[in-house]
Amino acid sequence: MELIFEKSIAGRKGFDFGDPDVPSHAQIPSKYARSVDAALPEVSELDVVRHYTRLSQKNFSIDTHFYPLGSCTMKYNPKFTEALARLSGFTDLHPLLAQLSGGEQWTQGALQILYELEQWMCEMTGFSDFTMQPLAGAHGELTGIMLMAAYHKSKGNTKKKYVIIPDSAHGTNPASAAVAGYETISIPSNKDGGMDLEALKAAVNEETAGLMMTVPSTYGVFEGNISEISKIIHAVDGIMYYDGANLNAVLGRCRPGDVGFDVMHINTHKTFTTPHGGGGPGAGPVGVNQKLSKFLPISRVVKRSDGVYVLDYNYPESIGYIASFYGNFGLLVRAYAYMLMLGREGLMATTDHAVLNANYIMRKLEPYYKICFDRICMHESVFSASRQAERGVHAIDIAKFLIDQQIHPPTVYFPISVPEAIMIEPTETESKQTMDNFIDKMIEADKLSQTDPAAFREFPKTMPVTRPDEVKAARDIKTSFFLASSPTDAV
Repeated sequence: MELIFEKSIAGRKGFDFGDPDVPSHAQIPSKYARSVDAALPEVSELDVVRHYTRLSQKNFSIDTHFYPLGSCTMKYNPKFTEALARLSGFTDLHPLLAQLSGGEQWTQGALQILYELEQWMCEMTGFSDFTMQPLAGAHGELTGIMLMAAYHKSKGNTKKKYVIIPDSAHGTNPASAAVAGYETISIPSNKDGGMDLEALKAAVNEETAGLMMTVPSTYGVFEGNISEISKIIHAVDGIMYYDGANLNAVLGRCRPGDVGFDVMHINTHKTFTTPHGGGGPGAGPVGVNQKLSKFLPISRVVKRSDGVYVLDYNYPESIGYIASFYGNFGLLVRAYAYMLMLGREGLMATTDHAVLNANYIMRKLEPYYKICFDRICMHESVFSASRQAERGVHAIDIAKFLIDQQIHPPTVYFPISVPEAIMIEPTETESKQTMDNFIDKMIEADKLSQTDPAAFREFPKTMPVTRPDEVKAARDIKTSFFLASSPTDAV
């Protein structure tokens, strides 16, 4: 696509207000003014509108393209949940209203949603209590680790120093533990993608604060030794943390609280079809068993004997506030509506379809791409493009090829322990026809790597930006785009 700079014609203007006919004294303070003129393109309003409209039509989104991003779970967001979250009875509520004297009478509907959502999540996961406050999955992780620390502090476990994390966990796990003040120990995986139990036993001691597990893991497989792992950690009074980002693969089939876990977070965008955070609002509710319940953040929504919902702050051992107000309420309304529509059987069916779809793709692509773990996968499968790499075509090249096929690329080069990794998650929302088209394109990429590997250097051909220097972009960031000597000088 032609750059907006290339449309520039000397002297062309979009709109000119002309000289004002009233006195104007507003001026930009000199310290905020540019020292040189900005190198802006000279274009008409129509040029600008057409340029950015055409550019927007090249955007990829879950509403327009298949988005098989492994681990991130980019699934379709039903429009009815969007509509319900925008009801004026929810959007017009001031977040402080429930705290005012008599204000709870005007917030009963909102408080009921928070209360019932907590009860439903407890039933789904096997935990006794939940908090809706965390503003994202990673924020939920940090909250869970803070609860772990509060537990050890209350018991006088002053030696607790380490959080153990398998190499198959999400990358945010060690970051969350480190932010909370713990050091981390990584445990390698065995040939089946599970945790190496002997390495775990060697790492666990009285300084072990707990273990964070992503189940199913980023390898897309279920950990079959959870009970034994739980016994090892609990033997030193450690806390078992369940990263519930991939709960959509086991919902209704396995409850984390029933198999030895003490605390977990849920990514509502992965399991309950709320919009993916993308740096914006998210929701990461945290559930705990009874031994951690008293440490949950305040306030907590409770239901009085007369049926009135109120906010309760009387938890002296609480870790306090971890977010303003009560979490991202609009996201929670969406999750509530989604659960209410599907019910128990419907939610279990989403899990069944997510696992079925992932295994369908895995077996269809098995003859063409190396499978990392030859076993039934869960919500996603991990391939390696090592065969294609031997021909000079790498995972990133296949990703660029798919862009020209109007398919958002899967996750590549993650997990980092898998050479030339391609991680694919179709989610439960995609049809067989959509998956078959994706499978055909992946097979086409493999065949092209055999007949014309050099062709991959030109993909994508349909995008305004094709092959940016991603290393340079990360290391040499230029934020002053318009002050660059030319558009191509700015990253």
